[in-house]
Amino acid sequence: MTNLTDLTVAEIRDGVAGGDFSAREVASAFNVAVADARALNAYIVETPDHALAAADQADADRASGTLKPLSGVPLGMKDLFATQGVQTSAASKMLEGFKPEYESTVSGKLWDAGAGMLGKLNLDQFAMGSSNESSYFGSVISPWKGADGAQLTPGGSSGGSSAALAARLCPGATGTDTGGSIRQPAAYTGTAGIKPTYGRCSRWGVVAFASSLDQPGAMARTVKDNAILLEAMAGFDAKDATSLDLPVPNWEAALSGDLKGKKVGIPKEYRPDGLNTEIAALWDKGVAWLKDAGAEVVEVSLPHTKYALATYYIIAPAEASSNLARYDGVRYGLRNLPDGAGLQDMYAATRAEGFGDEVKRRILIGTYVLSAGFYDAYYTQAGKVRTLIQQDFMKAFEQCDVLLTPTAPSAAFPLGGNNADPLEMYLNDVFTVPASLAGLPAMSVPGGLSADGLPLGLQIIGRPLDEQGVLNAALALEERAGFTARAEKWW
Repeated sequence: MTNLTDLTVAEIRDGVAGGDFSAREVASAFNVAVADARALNAYIVETPDHALAAADQADADRASGTLKPLSGVPLGMKDLFATQGVQTSAASKMLEGFKPEYESTVSGKLWDAGAGMLGKLNLDQFAMGSSNESSYFGSVISPWKGADGAQLTPGGSSGGSSAALAARLCPGATGTDTGGSIRQPAAYTGTAGIKPTYGRCSRWGVVAFASSLDQPGAMARTVKDNAILLEAMAGFDAKDATSLDLPVPNWEAALSGDLKGKKVGIPKEYRPDGLNTEIAALWDKGVAWLKDAGAEVVEVSLPHTKYALATYYIIAPAEASSNLARYDGVRYGLRNLPDGAGLQDMYAATRAEGFGDEVKRRILIGTYVLSAGFYDAYYTQAGKVRTLIQQDFMKAFEQCDVLLTPTAPSAAFPLGGNNADPLEMYLNDVFTVPASLAGLPAMSVPGGLSADGLPLGLQIIGRPLDEQGVLNAALALEERAGFTARAEKWW
């Protein structure tokens, strides 16, 4: 029998339903894999009992003929989703030990669909980062290694999710994407991840970073698995004012890599001078693959793309500054009350101790751009540019159905490599941020390996609510790329 931890979400689901193996056998295999891979630091909390309980229920449901869509499938849950009775820390000292009395809407939907939880996955603290090095619980280490044996970043903020998938520590995982935090980690680890249209998946019970940008999504090793997971996660939620009151399509059933009659746009602004030659070559391959799938390729323009990164790093920190004001030592979370301290002293001591450097940096930036005298000069202007970026996409989609771009400007870099310069770190999001600002569905799929043998990703961006178009184009890439490489086990 194939190693159970090598199976995809679809293979586990169908194998349990067909009696090829039991759900308990699957959960047990993954529990062992998780325990044996602690050197990667992908999980903050392990929940083997949760996975086994869900597996036993799945086996009972099979016996009674009442299987659910994800019966027998154990998942990793990014530690940004509230999980009842299980620590939800956002990878921060501020929330260490916090065990919610409630369940996030997305995780609740997954459990209702029959899935189990293997544990809570590591991330950049409060989802702020591109390398998973800002976690209070330590950096996640990619299962991939550099040519010189260097330890690499698995990307961020969903680095725990991407590392766990690549190392076969879960068949599927949740992620959140604010400026690329699902897509960039997927590209760095040879996995696949989709950020749906803003509002497709409820944000209720997800620790907030930037409310107008945050969007839960799916991560797995195949496009089909992403479609399966997204169907279970998506749907209207009255508790989330930004949730879209729309039916959830059957994305898996409608999957097709045949792109005849479709047009794929290539935004010329995504090919700046100095673009990494390996990334450019992979992009050209992607164009050829989509043509082979029957698509017509056209050049389009997104003229305000060059302002996207600056716009994002005004809007996102501003919203973070507002959202993180609630962590003050009064209501919940960490409290640092020095002897003789007053209220203001407690605020300062608590926030100084509880937040990491990157979180503090973004709070300071956000507070600055929202302050009197600078609000109009920075935040208001950024909002206007965001609208122009959204309009650029809508004009481009008058000429095409989806867009094809690189996911990240390079392969994964060594841990510690960009820490000295935050601006250099922020540039990792250059290809993913525009779709986030516009609220569009976007997906990364592995396209090949660099000269050093590291994964490289391609990104598909679609019209609002056209997750099907994104998934289909991604499937066409996946079928032609034939990516089967995996990290050589060293952990």
